[in-house]
Amino acid sequence: MLIRSALRTVAVATTGLLALAGAAACAADGAGTDPDRVDVVTAFYPLQFVTERVGGDAVRVTNLAKPGAEPHDLELNPGQVGQVSDAELVVYLAGFQPSVDEAVEQQGGDRAFDVATVQPLLDAAAGGHEHEGEGADHTGEAAGAEEDAEGTRGKDPHVWLDPTRLAGIGDKLAERLGAADPDRAADYTARAKALRTDLETLDSEYAQSLRTCQRRELVTSHTAFAYLAQRYQLEQIGISGLTPEDEPAPQRLADVAAEAREHGASTIFFETLVSPKVAETIAREIGAKTAVLDPIEGLQPGSTGDYLSVMRTNLQTLKTALGCS
Repeated sequence: MLIRSALRTVAVATTGLLALAGAAACAADGAGTDPDRVDVVTAFYPLQFVTERVGGDAVRVTNLAKPGAEPHDLELNPGQVGQVSDAELVVYLAGFQPSVDEAVEQQGGDRAFDVATVQPLLDAAAGGHEHEGEGADHTGEAAGAEEDAEGTRGKDPHVWLDPTRLAGIGDKLAERLGAADPDRAADYTARAKALRTDLETLDSEYAQSLRTCQRRELVTSHTAFAYLAQRYQLEQIGISGLTPEDEPAPQRLADVAAEAREHGASTIFFETLVSPKVAETIAREIGAKTAVLDPIEGLQPGSTGDYLSVMRTNLQTLKTALGCS
């Protein structure tokens, strides 16, 4: 009886292993891939948006960061590492997601396109509020001393919040797609040009709408808006650092509250994918409101919007909060 029981146990275990092996084989076969389209993996939403616009129906895009997930904290599972390995092009931003960087280093080879190479990135403290002579950054630590998980060597990755910089990324992406798929290179170039037109229109809307405002300071829970602030002559006062889960020190909260009062800030901004508690604390302290200013690192599950529509929602929020006419 003991022998029969042992044999049954071995048989069940063997069946389970065969099922797992079959599932792995199906995954390895690349089920769902389309030989007529370029297989592109993107690291997070803005890069997915650009790739889909430039690639059109000639590309098959897989986004590693799912809707509703905070992309900074992305940890790749073995299947996603396999997607990076199998892709014909991997579009990512070095320093933003360490697990993606590691997968690209190990599996990406010359198929990886780092969008941070298109234009120089801003320093992490750029766009934040500093009084003359102060050497502290937005977290109260020595400027340049920090190498956080998001910005390697103190660089700010949120380049997509300047539409003109995103247009430049689209142009370079068209070149990379054209190199991978020469027969449709002209199509990629044409779509990148159409995307640039849309982004330049958006840029003009921002410039016009934010030209005359009562206030120009953005008090934000997540210091993600340096590119937007630089482009449209605004000033960012960040509560926490580049990584949105950073807990600001009590002294930093007090300093931001004092600056917000000094500038007559009526709104403290927070984002969609992380807790609003820090922004709400400052708002209560100074009698201000809170509002969402979306860094567009990802969309909410079920969202029907896209980069352009969320940027336009941000613009309306900024016009109201800053008293723009």
